[in-house]
Amino acid sequence: MNSIFSTTRSKARPKRDENEALEIELSGCIYPLRVRKVKHARSIAVSADTVKGEVRITMPPYASTAQALRFARSKSDWLAQHFAKALPPLPIVNGAEIAFAGETHVIRWSPDYRRTPMKRDDEIHVGGPEERIESRVIGWMKEQARTIYEDDLADYCARAEVDLPILSIGDARRRWGSCSGRRAIRLSWRLVMAPPSVRRSVVAHEVAHLRHMNHGPDFYALLDRIFEGRRKEADRWLKQHGAALHLIGAPKR
Repeated sequence: MNSIFSTTRSKARPKRDENEALEIELSGCIYPLRVRKVKHARSIAVSADTVKGEVRITMPPYASTAQALRFARSKSDWLAQHFAKALPPLPIVNGAEIAFAGETHVIRWSPDYRRTPMKRDDEIHVGGPEERIESRVIGWMKEQARTIYEDDLADYCARAEVDLPILSIGDARRRWGSCSGRRAIRLSWRLVMAPPSVRRSVVAHEVAHLRHMNHGPDFYALLDRIFEGRRKEADRWLKQHGAALHLIGAPKR
């Protein structure tokens, strides 16, 4: 008796490796697609990281990579518009301008200069191989940041009457600073490029968290007591100019 159902089995598609590199094409350009599963996420969300030149997807643990790809493709027009409007990264090369403590400085390279960068008035002199300018300048900026942040922390911890925390220097994309329950503060090295009042507002903010791990009235009362500047103005500066700081020495797309 002939069956109306085919007995020929189709070849099973290989299961996608969750760790494999994903990409998405937008207006003829290929962008990496970073997928992150978030425990408390209730839906799939997509964003364009115009600094790193990648598309990011966050989704619930039960969602599949195939769903993430379909969702990203459904937002391709929106993503392409964001990347089209984005400013390109600013490489640190001979003759480029870079901010330090809110003031513009020009990078000057010469094989006769010392390999360790040196600030001279409104210039930063650096020697060694020319192709290493960026890595040397960023390394120097991080060292300067640590020294300056240590002084800021000592000042604000004394005002807040708290012990000095452990300091680490990072480069978080979405947070300028963070404070953990283990009395450790992490600050972005890029803040050393901002005006001193802006940088110090972030340091004061994290020091206030050593006393209050929240954003309640007591937290802001302490922050306003220890910070000598206008924190709302500092917040506005970061919202307006913070993205530009992340373009300095950003990864090439």
